[in-house]
Amino acid sequence: MKEYRIENLDCADCGSKIEDALKRLHTVRFASVNFPASKLFLSTDDMESVRRRIREIEPEVRITEIKGPDAGPDSFVKKRELTFLGASILLFVAAIAAGKKFGSGGYLHPAYGVFIAAYLLSGWKVLVRAVRTIARGQLFDENFLMACATIGAFAIRQPEEAVGVMLFFQVGELFQELALHHSRRSIKALLDIRPKLAHRKGENGALVDGSPEAVGVGEEIVVKPGEKIPLDGNVANGESSIDTSPLTGETVPRNVRPGDAVLAGMINMTGVLTVVVSKPFSQSSVSKILQMVEHSLEKKSGSEKFITRFARVYSPFVVGGALLVALLPPLLIEGALFSDWVYRALVLLVISCPCALVISIPLGFFGGIGRASRRGILVKGSNFLDALGSVRKVIFDKTGTLTQGVFKVTEVAPANGFSGEDVLRHAATAESHSEHPIARSILEFTGGLADAGKAGATEYREIPGNGIVARFGGRELIVGNDRLLHSEKIPHDTCCVEGTVVHVTVDRTYAGYIVIGDRLRDDAPETVRELRKLGVEKIGMLTGDNAHASEAVAEALGLDFVRSDLLPEEKVHALEEFMREDGGGGKTAFVGDGINDAPAIARADVGIAMGKVGSDAAVETADVVLMTDSPLKVAEAIEVARKTRRIVWQNILLAVTVKGVFVALGITGIATMWEAVFADMGVALAAIFNSMRILR
Repeated sequence: MKEYRIENLDCADCGSKIEDALKRLHTVRFASVNFPASKLFLSTDDMESVRRRIREIEPEVRITEIKGPDAGPDSFVKKRELTFLGASILLFVAAIAAGKKFGSGGYLHPAYGVFIAAYLLSGWKVLVRAVRTIARGQLFDENFLMACATIGAFAIRQPEEAVGVMLFFQVGELFQELALHHSRRSIKALLDIRPKLAHRKGENGALVDGSPEAVGVGEEIVVKPGEKIPLDGNVANGESSIDTSPLTGETVPRNVRPGDAVLAGMINMTGVLTVVVSKPFSQSSVSKILQMVEHSLEKKSGSEKFITRFARVYSPFVVGGALLVALLPPLLIEGALFSDWVYRALVLLVISCPCALVISIPLGFFGGIGRASRRGILVKGSNFLDALGSVRKVIFDKTGTLTQGVFKVTEVAPANGFSGEDVLRHAATAESHSEHPIARSILEFTGGLADAGKAGATEYREIPGNGIVARFGGRELIVGNDRLLHSEKIPHDTCCVEGTVVHVTVDRTYAGYIVIGDRLRDDAPETVRELRKLGVEKIGMLTGDNAHASEAVAEALGLDFVRSDLLPEEKVHALEEFMREDGGGGKTAFVGDGINDAPAIARADVGIAMGKVGSDAAVETADVVLMTDSPLKVAEAIEVARKTRRIVWQNILLAVTVKGVFVALGITGIATMWEAVFADMGVALAAIFNSMRILR
């Protein structure tokens, strides 16, 4: 998949036609045009056929592959168009003045030639495009419609209408491009978190300035106060406060000291920091954010696809209606003038331009994704943002999502003649090869006893969601949850213990258990309250932890349901049950952080991963990634999605209503061509400016 900058594409409907045409090429595997972003996402092995097809549809359009950082469209220069427009306005005024001075006349009136000159100056580009459109057999784009309407006005001796409408159309196009340009720059500024410079320590300790891409893993960089941290790494020297808001949206600065991790894109506020780089720039947090936001434009929402299809039907329908309006009344109604009904038909042609409809949705989602990303919420597509706005059920994982995932040993209970030290030593031995958070908590607690785990394992089997079965020094150790002991048929008299419990057996003899404590996240209760305020109907939890620990968390938070002791595949089955409960009304979101949550994240209508603490599998699988470890961002994501959807539907209803009203006014003879083109351009501009509200 490659990205291309699209130049000279000034019509949303034209962008849709290019996308449809490219999708029909057998050499193209994927094609998506995002008009607000001026981008083409393309997967093909035959670029020549792609460029040839684009030239056939829109000869002026050029595509350029984006390599490296994409600055986007920074300039808005239309000198030639402004010159032609200014000259056309002067000629138009002169023609009107000449018409009043010499009185009315026919086609040979002196003012008529001036009107034609003004018309050609202002509308030559529209006329050329219309001819190309006719040659391709596509009769329903804005250029063809405007050409028919204005030439028709000349034919019925309304030259001032023809020139005025063309002038107003061009002015409206200019304002529409200017508004779009402003919108693009606003979103670009919102996402301008890419560091530009890195101070790398040279061999003699001197600082060498260069791009972040040139710095390797393990090298040291210096970050001065007020600068963006250029790469992910760990603080080696210095203490400072850092502003994390560019990545997370959090406004409270965070203090860092040696050993703490920092991420690219954060801003160093007070002290000088020396940072050891842990990831190349291409894998840094800021790069991943920008990649996710850019690629989110590939995936279009259902409403985007619907309105594109609707526009395809709407334009031919209105044009067909215009033809009937022009022909039938003069034939069927006595005294009806052909010229009057032709004029009314021309009004319908002007109002049938589909651009306001086509542009109303993608621009809203474009702004919504940009806004969400600025708040530390990465949405991987307009379709997912749309689905997020329809969420009625939210299901959480427990450990690391609603709880902090920071485990500490709180109790050791030996049995069958084993001492507490025996239980800890055997647990540490078995867990010494595991990277699970529970294993790390046991190893941290045991300290010197963990050295016993350095002995090589002759057998080792880690069972996801259960525990470990291993053999060290001739002894079989089974360390895990109650379900593992039952599956291995180990006799034990303790099953129900409050908290996260790790049972330990030695040579199939029950040695005792270790209780691991985990605290609720501080904002977990507020998360549930905010979701309730947003109208989320059910909030639940699916977890692999035991029933006692899970039910305690569910009761503390006031959750509607909880299922515990679940393996990853069992989480998926339970999730599917809850999704089917209400017959499919509303969407279901699943929020998790670990690799064991990845299947459920993938199965949910909207999968949400905790990006800061989450595993790579969860983040890659998720539709939405939260850049902080705060579950409260789930409520914020739903709120942004719903606001975006409200704005999108406002745009749709505005465009459909205004066009519907003017179709009726045009048929009844009340609306003029001037008013029709004003309504068409006005509704497009209103949709653009309304969409920009999401950025505030």
